[in-house]
Amino acid sequence: MPGQQIAQANPPPDPSQLPDDILKYGAHLDTKDYLSHDELKKIDLFTRSANYIAAAMIFLNDNVLLEKKITHDMIKPRLLGHWGTCPGLVLVYAHLNRIIKKTGLDALYVVGPGHGAPAVLSCLWLEDSMSTFMPEYTRDYEGLKKLISRFSVPGGFPSHINAETPGAIHEGGELGYALSVSFGAVMDNPDLIVACVVGDGEAETGPTATAWHANKYIDPAESGAVLPILHVNGFKISERTIFGVMDNKEIIALYTGYGYHVRVVEDIDDIHNDLAASLEWAVSEIRKIQKAARSGSPIVKPRWPMLVLRTPKGWTGPKTLHGEFIEGSFRSHQVPLPLAKTDPEELALLQKWLETYNPKELFTKEGLPIDAILDIIPPDGKKLGLRDEAYKTYQPLHTPDWRKFTCNAGEEESCMKAIGRFLKDVVEENPKTFRIFSPDELVSNKLDAVLDATSRNFQWDVASRAKGGRVVEILSEHTCQGMLQGYTLTGRTGLFPSYEAFLGIVHTMMVQYSKFAKMASETTWRQPCGSLNYLETSTWTRQEHNGFSHQNPSFIGAVLNLKAQFARASVWKFASVDDGVNPDVVLVGIGVEMTFEVIAAAALLRKLLPALRVRVVNVTDLMILSAFGQHPHALTREAFETLFTTDRRVHFNYHGYPIELRGLLGGRQNTDRITIEGYSEEGTTTSPFDMMLCNHTSRYDVAIAAIRGGSHFNERVAVDAHGMISYIKHMGQKERDYIYKHGKDHDDIFSIPKFD
Repeated sequence: MPGQQIAQANPPPDPSQLPDDILKYGAHLDTKDYLSHDELKKIDLFTRSANYIAAAMIFLNDNVLLEKKITHDMIKPRLLGHWGTCPGLVLVYAHLNRIIKKTGLDALYVVGPGHGAPAVLSCLWLEDSMSTFMPEYTRDYEGLKKLISRFSVPGGFPSHINAETPGAIHEGGELGYALSVSFGAVMDNPDLIVACVVGDGEAETGPTATAWHANKYIDPAESGAVLPILHVNGFKISERTIFGVMDNKEIIALYTGYGYHVRVVEDIDDIHNDLAASLEWAVSEIRKIQKAARSGSPIVKPRWPMLVLRTPKGWTGPKTLHGEFIEGSFRSHQVPLPLAKTDPEELALLQKWLETYNPKELFTKEGLPIDAILDIIPPDGKKLGLRDEAYKTYQPLHTPDWRKFTCNAGEEESCMKAIGRFLKDVVEENPKTFRIFSPDELVSNKLDAVLDATSRNFQWDVASRAKGGRVVEILSEHTCQGMLQGYTLTGRTGLFPSYEAFLGIVHTMMVQYSKFAKMASETTWRQPCGSLNYLETSTWTRQEHNGFSHQNPSFIGAVLNLKAQFARASVWKFASVDDGVNPDVVLVGIGVEMTFEVIAAAALLRKLLPALRVRVVNVTDLMILSAFGQHPHALTREAFETLFTTDRRVHFNYHGYPIELRGLLGGRQNTDRITIEGYSEEGTTTSPFDMMLCNHTSRYDVAIAAIRGGSHFNERVAVDAHGMISYIKHMGQKERDYIYKHGKDHDDIFSIPKFD
């Protein structure tokens, strides 16, 4: 079967085997006549107008207020968009407007079903937020025509929410991250409430499944709150959702255990009263929790409110087509009338559908929304599309003088321990604008000096509750990444330390965020925000004890296509012969351990083969290696040849996969003189130095590559090359024999190399 078979529209879930008394754990409200007649009318007019615009955006390129009968040439050539989620998103937006205007609430709206862009854009146009940033989208007929005709066409708005969407702090492409982003946004924002809609399709993702537990990391004394709204419309693209086949008892039981107080909003015939009462209840519950915490008597394990909104998929759209259900089925997920451009029956049904909203009652001839619609829109400072937190609240980080944390020449120091002391001071100097989000314990990463200045922020643990801790430790890379994104995009700075092997888990999240950041930088109105800061710890070169599963440097490759902020490479004169002048060979280290082995190789060669003239180069920005013009940091041909010469052999000892460097260097000239070694998927549970030997990145391998390269230009080296290479190979084998016999490296293997 190509799509889900259903016997009725909006099919209900089968009853569960749970006892009925489970329902008592949900919130029960008297919603009858909650709104006045006037409020009810205004809410209805707003939702009708926004739904009309959203539907028109998917289909129309002209005749945007149905001034005449729709013809095929008024339909866009390609019909793109997702209608099914739009009515629910509009409904929530309308009711947020009402409660914001009534109470002065400070709120952001985060939308998990990101392809519901028509819903959000229509509301932004109605509240006149769009013209603030994009003056061409005026709140009149011409602005409305531009909005409708430019949606999902080349050069226009994309079908998903992105950085061009006012009020957005979340890229709406890949599903799963809205909830964790929302929790990051409210941290250290005590007055902010983020209403986060999680679609029931998105709720099936692994990242969302863990993000529900982020409520356990919110200290209500110092942070705002997230109001999760699980939107259950029952269908994905061609099948029912998991949550769509769960009844209220099952959903209430699940989320009660997660620490939520669930309110199910499902009175379709009286949905406005139901949702209005439920939103006010939720805000009231949040304020109770916050008041208790801020008065010094925090509630232990508070039940944070959440809403479960049950509405039909594609609500208010076409009911049936060709004898098949549209509204209340998967067929309304994307474009409910996909052949409207060519099929007369579908065109006629589109006309009938759009007329049900009665646009002539909603807009003046000049295209202005009528006053009753505008009356529920909050003032500028409170509009969801104009919140400062979404685009202009960056607070620069105060950083200590890093020189206090260096070690003296000739001394050894754990880099992670030194960084831990540095971060301790960062925490102390930025008590409300810096957090660490860690999927691995800081102690394991040798960053535990931070805990001398702060604590963990795990509110369900008595040891760290209500202490203002700056450290969030949760064994979910996705949740850490999402919270980091939300915290960063709302103006603060975070750090994500992680075992190198497991940063790849958030590879696609990082790429999605980079897309958001790229588009944000290209807008004229989004102000800069902080960077995402990753700290790779326990790299593959020091994961010999955990074995092959913990050896994976692929995250580096994932970052290579993204734009860095600093370009740097330099000759390390102390390790070079005659400060690197006129070398026979160039040795390049990229990465801490790789560069150490290059230095050790240079020291070994200085002793064994002093005739070989070595230049040692350290690269800290990989993008300088790409061909000039391919990246803003790429070295010019002249600068590249100054550093790496025009004709000498160059050997790279690289922390990541060699193929990554080959790709970067592909546009350079004369690359047949370049050799590269790096992580080659060779490893097991062994010693640190054996990891180097396994992957041909040890000092012995580097020294052999240097001799082979240098012998092409130095006859004195060439004469002894064969014998010296054999001798150095023997040295490497002896080291390996020692490791296998004693189960460890020589004690002095990582001592600082000496250039006598």
